[in-house]
Amino acid sequence: MKNTTATTTTRPTLKYFLLSLFFSLPLIWILFSFQPTTTTTIIANANLAEPDLKIRPGYTSYKSYIQRQLNKTQNPKLRNIWRTRDWDRKINVFARFFTELKHMNLLTNVSKALCVGARVGQEVKALQQIGVKDSVGIDLVPSPPLVIKGDFHQQPFDDETFDFEFSNVFDHALYPDKFVGEIERTLKVGGVCVLHVALDRRGDKFSANDLFSVKPLVKLFKLSKVVHVRKVDGFGLDTEVVFRKINKINNIVDQR
Repeated sequence: MKNTTATTTTRPTLKYFLLSLFFSLPLIWILFSFQPTTTTTIIANANLAEPDLKIRPGYTSYKSYIQRQLNKTQNPKLRNIWRTRDWDRKINVFARFFTELKHMNLLTNVSKALCVGARVGQEVKALQQIGVKDSVGIDLVPSPPLVIKGDFHQQPFDDETFDFEFSNVFDHALYPDKFVGEIERTLKVGGVCVLHVALDRRGDKFSANDLFSVKPLVKLFKLSKVVHVRKVDGFGLDTEVVFRKINKINNIVDQR
């Protein structure tokens, strides 16, 4: 004789199980879809371990970092301001800075000069106006003839090309070690690098790092020595740090 009671009991149980599974699937999908995606965030320069140099979080890829920088550099309103209202004013301020560097024998008329992150080229124009004719700038967005296209994390120049390099965009570097490494690579031995940085205030929303002292810069410039540090008033940047390259990259490698 067949056990009809067991068969009858099993069928409703299976039916209820399938129904509960069916109605649970949307809830399971919602829970998994709202999991945090922290694994895709760039953790830049974690090996630096510098309390006085903080990389800002939030970039999911290098492409997203570049796009954020382009949002500022390609802004039509800003570019118009840089070329009109700010043009003469900034050239005059840069010219004063560079003239002071000439008086300190850190820059000469025969120097081959590069401005890193030059936007529309006010600093390049200032160098040319005070007699440093062989000057050029690089930026993500070119502004010919003063500024050519280039990423400061990977400069488009040969080793030991320049006698002088200037930048006031260190705070925009996502990878400060690469930023400095490219300056030292393209700078001649004996050449000078001048950085204008902010220590007393934070950069704008497009900055990729925050610097709180000169110490991290000194550590990053592995082939150079500090020439001087002084206070300046340069468009929100308050400190000038000057380095002179004293060693070649291959010499450092040989000494290890």
